[in-house]
Amino acid sequence: MPFETRPVGPLGVIAMPGCEALGERIDKYLRDWREGIGEQSDDLYTFPGYNLDTFLLKAKCPRFGTGEGKGLLTQSVRGYDIYIISDVTARQITYNMYGTPVPMSPDDHYADLKRVIAAIGGKAQRISIIMPFLYESRQHRRSARESMDCALMLQELAGLGVKNIITFDAHDPRVQNAIPLTGFESFMPTYQMLKALCRRVNDLHFDKQHMMIVSPDEGAINRNIFYSSVLGLDMGMFYKRRDYSKVVDGRNRIVAHEYMGDPVEGKDIIVADDIIASGDSMLGLLDDLKKRNAGRIFIAATFCFFTNGTQAFEEVYRSGKLAGVMGTNLTYLPDEVRKAPWFIEVDMSKYMAYIIATLNHDHSLDALLNSMGRIVNLLERYNRGEKI
Repeated sequence: MPFETRPVGPLGVIAMPGCEALGERIDKYLRDWREGIGEQSDDLYTFPGYNLDTFLLKAKCPRFGTGEGKGLLTQSVRGYDIYIISDVTARQITYNMYGTPVPMSPDDHYADLKRVIAAIGGKAQRISIIMPFLYESRQHRRSARESMDCALMLQELAGLGVKNIITFDAHDPRVQNAIPLTGFESFMPTYQMLKALCRRVNDLHFDKQHMMIVSPDEGAINRNIFYSSVLGLDMGMFYKRRDYSKVVDGRNRIVAHEYMGDPVEGKDIIVADDIIASGDSMLGLLDDLKKRNAGRIFIAATFCFFTNGTQAFEEVYRSGKLAGVMGTNLTYLPDEVRKAPWFIEVDMSKYMAYIIATLNHDHSLDALLNSMGRIVNLLERYNRGEKI
């Protein structure tokens, strides 16, 4: 950046219900760059149509009394390069069905996304979907006679004419094999996580004597290996020993967390995972690490849902077992989470604006996918005591 190529088409961003605040932050970055206020020059936007007050396009999905809905655009999108942002976990959004408020499920959000694509009706130059939490992504492989909803969703979007699907920290990126001829990228928020941590905590020591990376299970090992490699730290891991004789709430109960790796005694710990749902696994991990005399423990989770509430995390924070939880604003965060003293919000809006601007000019995303150089620079500045 700045770009020297012309855009694919006039840029349009549609923020689906639940994504309005994130969409406004992204729009502000894009407008600042256009006006030469931010880090980019005016060359970023050279195409007719960029003189509008906002890049946000207006779309809505009204409902009938029975709960049926439709997609509706209130302005023309002909020839636009459109990016639709959809948070399928935005449970705070409701609609009325037979006079009763109903919270929107991931299925409802996905249905509304398809309705907006249908309302566009093939008039746009190109449609890209930004779905931070990939719909049904935790059902990523078939192990019995069961559905593969995520793969079906990707194929359906490709069939609707979507050209690019952007997500973050996909539970298993191999699900993209379902759409080999459609653009699919899964971005990792590693740099943004570390940046937020460095801003909040001013006495970290990123060396093997003072810090260590711990993977919460075998499924998260790749993201923790990256943290370990880029920070030059040792890594340990837990594996979950389960009771495979019975299924409770659709899964086998965890009997114990077994640890493998170097001693954690006296060291600050970073534990990286993609999701905090109920948080039961993380709470058990905190207990185990503290029994091993670990120092401060920081959890980095891309998506923080806290499906069982935050009370348990409040308690472990007050007891000194938890130093902080880093979580992105890619999905809905209730006020009780945002304001919690142990929560470190990781703003992803600028990164998303970079992604949109890069794709709009049809440039490679390699520099945005590889955060190694930015992390090294961040640590050098932090160690020099510079403001992050």
